[in-house]
Amino acid sequence: QVQLVESGGGLVQAGGSLGLSCAASGLSFKNYGVGWFRQAPGKEREFVAAISRSGSRTMYADSVKGRFTLSRDNTKNTVSLQMNSLKPEDTAVYYCAAGYYVYGLDPRSYNYWGQGTQVTVSS
Repeated sequence: QVQLVESGGGLVQAGGSLGLSCAASGLSFKNYGVGWFRQAPGKEREFVAAISRSGSRTMYADSVKGRFTLSRDNTKNTVSLQMNSLKPEDTAVYYCAAGYYVYGLDPRSYNYWGQGTQVTVSS
């Protein structure tokens, strides 16, 4: 059974930092690209960042570029999203997703999803 478990969410003041983690099990992790998406109340789910299977390529939404950094450790089956200079508009539930040989921003490409972790940024 495939599981993706996000952790690290919480409450932080604007300008602060948080690190999210996504731990995967039940799949051959090195064959899966990983994406992060977020959804704020009353808004559509949106792409945040993605990392390729090897970790050699990353892409970011314009809204987080320069502030968020995505990395992965295939020996530990984990992906980390470091979020710096957080803004109130970053408040959302953050989801990680894994897609077989996927590298991209289309959520429909991803096969498995975590349950999400709440990030709240106060002004």
